[in-house]
Amino acid sequence: MRLILFIVLLYQTTMAQVHTITGTVYSEEIPLEGASIVVRGTNVGTITNSEGQFNINISSDDPSEIIISSLGHKPHVATVDSSVNLGIIELQVDDSFQEVVISGTLKPVSKLESPVPVEVYSHAFFKANPTSSVFEALEYVNGIRPQLNCNVCNTGDIHINGQEGSYTMVLIDGLPIVSGLSTVYGLSGIPQSLIDQIEIIKGPASTLYGSEAIGGVINLITKSPEKTSKLTMDSFVSGWGELNTDVGYSYSLSKNSTGLLGINYFNYSNPIDKNDDGITDLTLQDRISIFQKLNFGNQLSLSSRFVYEDRWGGELNWTPKYRGGDQVYGESIYTRRFELFGRYQFNKNLFLQFSFNDHDHDSVYGDTVFNANQSISFGQLIWNNSFEKHELLFGLTYRYTFYDDDTTATFDEVTRLNQSEKTHLPGIFVQNLIELKDTSELLLGLRYDYNSLYGNILTPRLNYKLSNKNRTSTLRLTAGSGYRVVQVFTEDHAALTGARDVVFLNDLDPERSWNVNLNYVKNIYFKKGVILDFDFSVFGTQFSNKIIPDYDTDPNKIIYDNLNGISITQGASLNVNLLSQSGYRINLGATYLDSYIKEDEVKTRPYLTERFQGVWRLEKKWLSQNIIMDLTGVTVGPLKLPKLGELDPRPSFSNTFNIVNLQITKIWNNTIESYGGIKNILNYTPPANSISRPFDPFDTEVTFDAAGNALPTDNNPYALTFDPSYVYTSNQGIRLFFGLRWSLN
Repeated sequence: MRLILFIVLLYQTTMAQVHTITGTVYSEEIPLEGASIVVRGTNVGTITNSEGQFNINISSDDPSEIIISSLGHKPHVATVDSSVNLGIIELQVDDSFQEVVISGTLKPVSKLESPVPVEVYSHAFFKANPTSSVFEALEYVNGIRPQLNCNVCNTGDIHINGQEGSYTMVLIDGLPIVSGLSTVYGLSGIPQSLIDQIEIIKGPASTLYGSEAIGGVINLITKSPEKTSKLTMDSFVSGWGELNTDVGYSYSLSKNSTGLLGINYFNYSNPIDKNDDGITDLTLQDRISIFQKLNFGNQLSLSSRFVYEDRWGGELNWTPKYRGGDQVYGESIYTRRFELFGRYQFNKNLFLQFSFNDHDHDSVYGDTVFNANQSISFGQLIWNNSFEKHELLFGLTYRYTFYDDDTTATFDEVTRLNQSEKTHLPGIFVQNLIELKDTSELLLGLRYDYNSLYGNILTPRLNYKLSNKNRTSTLRLTAGSGYRVVQVFTEDHAALTGARDVVFLNDLDPERSWNVNLNYVKNIYFKKGVILDFDFSVFGTQFSNKIIPDYDTDPNKIIYDNLNGISITQGASLNVNLLSQSGYRINLGATYLDSYIKEDEVKTRPYLTERFQGVWRLEKKWLSQNIIMDLTGVTVGPLKLPKLGELDPRPSFSNTFNIVNLQITKIWNNTIESYGGIKNILNYTPPANSISRPFDPFDTEVTFDAAGNALPTDNNPYALTFDPSYVYTSNQGIRLFFGLRWSLN
């Protein structure tokens, strides 16, 4: 029997001949080290050496194909025959490795081919540091800084390259959903699990998007139902008692119709006062958001979202029975918001975009009541076509804005009645993308708008792109104009107490800006499957007609007028990204800013504008254990802070501060992930005196002169009043968090 077994084994060994296959792998005429060589359908494989060479033993019983691949390259399949030397194998750089972007030209193109510099951040980027809102998540994007404007209600705006949040247009699927009154509230409650990617344009984009796109655009692209798991859930809790839950469900209505339902719920109901100033360190919130997206074939896409939020901050013993009174101080905001937006494709060259949002705002700030309603209707008809070396895009737009509140903002002195503000904004724009050579393009654009309040507005732009032959280096030059029709009262509603008179010295003209941006991107493909890319920009923006509210000339008035001078924002930014097949990912970013206002030859620095900002992320994957570690951080330089007068003893500038977070993720299978970690490891919090006189929120112990100015007294030697605007970052210190993700594919 043993003899028979030996003969069988000897026969099989003799019949199964072994071939040694050799070859050399190149990329762009450079030997590629670390490329993967795998026999199709088996676990047999190897990698190339420092010279790009490999050899692999293949049995005649194995399949006759091997796959050669490397990160950032298109895979190559080689057929194995009697030849044992495959010679030189050239891997091509994979252009599809570049994300597809829409925001720059309103047409889907790869980021590499876009003539407009667009930064793209995928859903995976934000998973490295889970947050309860997109507003918080954007803190770790270079050049983007969510700015808190109130220590009590924790509302704020988003700065792009140091410019105030009112200059940032926020879009969902390319449509202007978030603007004016609803900027920070609209960014809360968007289920992050349903966001496919976020596209960011820094600099004026008014040629395509009109008013508010003067400083930049943030476009939230939601997932398609067809590309989403059947059922998903992502929920986490923090050591402060925060609970955030995202649920997504995709379904089919018919053979060609699909739907996507997303629900976000956030709750924080644990008043904490670690700095012992008598005021909540973090605003308490109870929020629910319901998102629905329907795709009817490739012709119609329709989405809607409803958001309800109840948030309050103030003295720890505040309850709703004190709302609007002067016994216990609290800032309470009820928000109801509805959005409807979609796209209808008539044919391959013609489509219609439309949106509607209604925002109802019911709020009190101590004993000051502020109620407002804003509705925005928008429609945009787009036609595009290609002719030889020209890609033409033509658009007709219309935007209607309704705004009303219960302050002096909408009070008519003549009729003595409250009158809502209604704005009609029709427009037309055209752009032409011209292919000059295989490696260069020129984009020309022009927009005309007619504002029913401000008249004619014209905004041009020019973009030039130059790439090398293998598309690893790209230079982009952008120049253009932006404009903003100021909605004064929606941007400064907290200051409008009803006791101040609103004064316009002249008819306000739209704010205008001119911007120049030079952007250079370099992709380097190293040996061992390492990709390194640099993204460097220098930029400059000059504003004219800037409208700056004057609260200081007369304490009983808010005086508005166009700036008789210029406002400059200029600087440079650098992003460095490294990706390795061995499981490392490093993202580094830094931005330097020089911002100033020049009037009557006098330069002043704007409030709450940093000189520099840095962000970083380190990711390490242990593939065999299915463990991922993410270390993220942000550094913000000194900010000029709003003091309450010359006697105010608080510093005029904040300190440089760092926020660092650590997260560990364990992937158990294709269905379950668990994650947890520490936020704000360095336990940084702003000074405890950020709120002026928190013990006297109604100024009952402050002495004022006849003009309404606070006077220094024995119990108030610095002539201060209650004020929560001396703020630049959250009061939340170090805290643990833990979460769970579950999906059913």
